[in-house]
Amino acid sequence: MKQTILTQESFNKLQQELSDLKKKQENIIAQIEEVAQPDESGEDGLATQLKEELELVIDRIEKIEVALETAKIITGKISTNKICVGSKVKLKIKDNSTKIFEIVSDLESDPSQSKISDSSPLGQALLNKKLNDTVEIEAPVGKITYKIIEIK
Repeated sequence: MKQTILTQESFNKLQQELSDLKKKQENIIAQIEEVAQPDESGEDGLATQLKEELELVIDRIEKIEVALETAKIITGKISTNKICVGSKVKLKIKDNSTKIFEIVSDLESDPSQSKISDSSPLGQALLNKKLNDTVEIEAPVGKITYKIIEIK
């Protein structure tokens, strides 16, 4: 089983999310029981929708539980010598624009907030790299070259 590397802050957030999801699961089950009185045309559309939502919640609960069970918590200061989970990285793209990404676990990834997974193509390419290293990523638009200009 793959170990999930988390910061203490991320571990705590996942524990809170798990607690919230379990409450949500109970509420959805109660709602399903309320509306699941099928009429002559079959099951109510709302009940079907609630069951689909329940499946998503259960799936997320299972993923978080596995991650928390296999979690390795990063302690101390994140290395600024090489990129690891928890690093914030400033990259220069070939066209001289820059982007800042934070390397996180799959469960925490959120591209809209520049949090990329350590198992994504860019995340994997960046792991263990150092300042001034370059990485090339194959993207739908072609190869993109990034130069590491800062590690926090």
